Amino acid sequence: MKDFIRAIRDFFVSLKLTVVLLVFGMLLIFAATLDQVNLGVWAVQEKYFRSFVVYGRFGNIAVPMFPGGYVVGGLLLVNLLAAHIYRFNLKWRKTGIQLAHSGLILLLLGELFTGLLQQDFQMKIAQRETVNFAESFRDIELSIVDATDPKFDEVVAVPAGLLERGKPIQHPKLPFRIVPKTYYPNSIVQMRPETGPASPATAGLGPKLMAAPQPVTHRDDERNLPSAFVELVGSEGSLGTYLVSLHLARPQTFEHAGRQWKIALRVRRIYYPFSLTLNELRHDVYPGTDIPKNFSSRVQLKTADGREDREVLIFMNNPLRYGGQTFYQYQMDQSSGFTVFQVVRNPSWLIPYIACTLMTLGLLIQFGIHLVGFVGRRRLAAAKPATSPA
Repeated sequence: MKDFIRAIRDFFVSLKLTVVLLVFGMLLIFAATLDQVNLGVWAVQEKYFRSFVVYGRFGNIAVPMFPGGYVVGGLLLVNLLAAHIYRFNLKWRKTGIQLAHSGLILLLLGELFTGLLQQDFQMKIAQRETVNFAESFRDIELSIVDATDPKFDEVVAVPAGLLERGKPIQHPKLPFRIVPKTYYPNSIVQMRPETGPASPATAGLGPKLMAAPQPVTHRDDERNLPSAFVELVGSEGSLGTYLVSLHLARPQTFEHAGRQWKIALRVRRIYYPFSLTLNELRHDVYPGTDIPKNFSSRVQLKTADGREDREVLIFMNNPLRYGGQTFYQYQMDQSSGFTVFQVVRNPSWLIPYIACTLMTLGLLIQFGIHLVGFVGRRRLAAAKPATSPA
């Protein structure tokens, strides 16, 4: 048993394991860079770096091809921790090495936490418009809104993943069930010909339209436009089957149980207890050219309780950090009068800065210790009296 434990210890503290993992990491980055042409940035991150196994497809069969980023990074983290603990030395001459290794370990942990916790959204605001929500770049949801009260909307959001499963959904705030019939991750919606086949939809705009699936795209300059057929079933029977799609600009309305409802397929939203109002946007260029010099948005930040009411200037490399969110100047169209912020929630955003500081400090200390020792030895050698041959 001792030999077995020693073999495991030697494996995890081995420098050979470190070299092998670094090679796997380089191959992973190389493959992801090549595949980015086909999949785009977001899909590459999910497939290669935020996964345990990278799968390849042979026909309709998914075959494991390569260890994913979580496996390579996780083993590298265990390797560093094991080596750090096993070879830990409290001598002051090793202080720099210990700090550098601690910073590297913290950097790997920071990347793990970022992959698990970071959320990316975008907020589009028109001139003088007030917005209190942001929208996802990729995630889709079915929204059903109780719009009976003109001052307040009760929103129930169903992730698209549940629609794809096709199982009935009952939410406690809804007096009816949602029964997904068909979900297209990418689609085209057109007017239905009079002589064409009947639409699966029986309510709303659906009977006048037809939806057909399209190949899913992963390109950064293209967008998937999902569609779905969903049936609403109340206690007295079906309320109708609706066609919901990102192709439809406005929600469809209906009445049930004496209340007004809206139904729509939309980009996933996240609501905040504060709002931003766009007061001014600027797109500055260098004099005599069309080269952009600066993009900036002046917004009014207000909270629902009235404790916060101030003006904030957001421009390139100067984001707004508030409520655990960071608002970056992302896009702008001054002619149309709107700006777009990238909204990032990353609780571990400070970890890379701390890690890099530790590694830099550790390397400086270690080089300084060796430099002082080298200079001291040179001085001792120079101070020794020269001996003449007998």
